[in-house]
Amino acid sequence: MSNTKTVAVIGLGYIGLPTAAALATNGWTVIGVDVSGPTVDAVNRGEVPFVEPDLGTFVAVAVKQGTLRAQKETPSADVFIVAVPTPFAEDYAPDLSYIEAAADGIAPRLSGGELVILESTSPPGATCHIAKRILADRPDLSLEGGDGRPVVHFAHCPERVLPGRVMIELVTNDRIVGGLTSTASDMARNVYATFCKGELHTTDAMTAELAKLTENSFRDVNIAFANELSMISDRLGVDVWELIALANKHPRVNILEPGPGVGGHCIAVDPWFIVSSTPEQSRLIRTAREVNDAKPEYVLRQIEQLASGIAVPRIAVLGLAFKPDIDDLRESPAVRIVEGLAQRLQNGLIRVVEPHVCELPARLGQFANVTLANAEDALTDADVAVLLVAHSAFRSLDPELIKDKHIVDTKGFWGLATGKPRDKNVPAVKEQPL
Repeated sequence: MSNTKTVAVIGLGYIGLPTAAALATNGWTVIGVDVSGPTVDAVNRGEVPFVEPDLGTFVAVAVKQGTLRAQKETPSADVFIVAVPTPFAEDYAPDLSYIEAAADGIAPRLSGGELVILESTSPPGATCHIAKRILADRPDLSLEGGDGRPVVHFAHCPERVLPGRVMIELVTNDRIVGGLTSTASDMARNVYATFCKGELHTTDAMTAELAKLTENSFRDVNIAFANELSMISDRLGVDVWELIALANKHPRVNILEPGPGVGGHCIAVDPWFIVSSTPEQSRLIRTAREVNDAKPEYVLRQIEQLASGIAVPRIAVLGLAFKPDIDDLRESPAVRIVEGLAQRLQNGLIRVVEPHVCELPARLGQFANVTLANAEDALTDADVAVLLVAHSAFRSLDPELIKDKHIVDTKGFWGLATGKPRDKNVPAVKEQPL
């Protein structure tokens, strides 16, 4: 591996491009591959096609130095890192079509000795699946060797970074590396050791796959507890934020924050991979997913109730991203809620405030009663003010803008009784990154 210098990163999204940039600024020649022409063009200009702090500097430097370039076709390389989406189908079964397409692009480029790393969050067995697919297409190659055929090595190294802090955590976080063989584990470890300062833990591929799913399922279960607690509190007339703050005074209790649901490319997806692979043994994980998936509908009903009786309800919705201070809308419960409002309140006017995007996503842009607005315009004449994402920009809003409005505050951001923003220096509960 010491002489390996060329890496092809398949998929230049929220994880693939940061990984490519980290490698390209640490001694590797990196060729990024993406199906999107605009993404390829942006990277080759040294630009980032999405919001992620500090990433732009890394990409610009690497492109200028000639260590990073992008293209649509999969090239020959010493190392292939697959960082493509892994969504699920309507029945929550994992959709491996993107991984399979990446494998099909890699197969003809292999000659033996290469390392293929699956970095996409994947269901148990996905690394073995990609190896079998490639080797079925290339019977002249082998996984183990010993029969004269050249060997190709396969490993899984899941990302475990927080959007908004990717370029920090990509370097500082521990990484789990699991190969289909011990040699593959060692080779993959050496790749990540070139830029990762966190500890590198080697294991087998299946354990590495399940470790990432376990991390996010643990968080999902705990968020579900908070979301269920918020609905119980509503029924009993209790302020859930005060309740949680008091319960967290116990030295061994740390309840997370409730919200409008759970979004993003990890927590909202990964638990279903475990449920799909072992449905009889994962009842708690399934229930947590169902609780969190049902929360947007609960919020929708709250808004509908407040808007009932108003001939033309004007609703200001603050936030679309799946977490604060980013532009990532993947699996966002806020998008689901706005879509539901547009369908159910067709006589209403829904103004969406999302400071991190310039236009509505296509699924919302199709509705004539949904527009993107700034906070002041949206709130000034609103009948109902709905806070779905705790963006920092919303902290400085004039309290007068929400005075005397009907309020649905899913993040405990505003004081519900007074209509005033909650003091940012006195969080309702212990801060938890989502």
